Amino acid sequence: MARKYSKAATKKVARALHKRKKGTLKSGRSGKTVKSRKQAIAIGLSEARKEGKKVPAKKKSRTTKTAKKAASDRKSNVSPAH
Repeated sequence: MARKYSKAATKKVARALHKRKKGTLKSGRSGKTVKSRKQAIAIGLSEARKEGKKVPAKKKSRTTKTAKKAASDRKSNVSPAH
């Protein structure tokens, strides 16, 4: 069976986890120190994706029907009826 992630992607994730443990891993926009293990993994995978390594695509977010409807209403500038 083929590998899901490349070895280079695995190294990126490992490096991100080590930086998190040292306390030097920062999140993107805010620059806050990352404390979550899951967030560190996500950062490592994101970096690998940017470099073109073999990493599966991000999972699509699951929004509810009402959230989708509200978003489409906002786009068409239709105010909700109350």
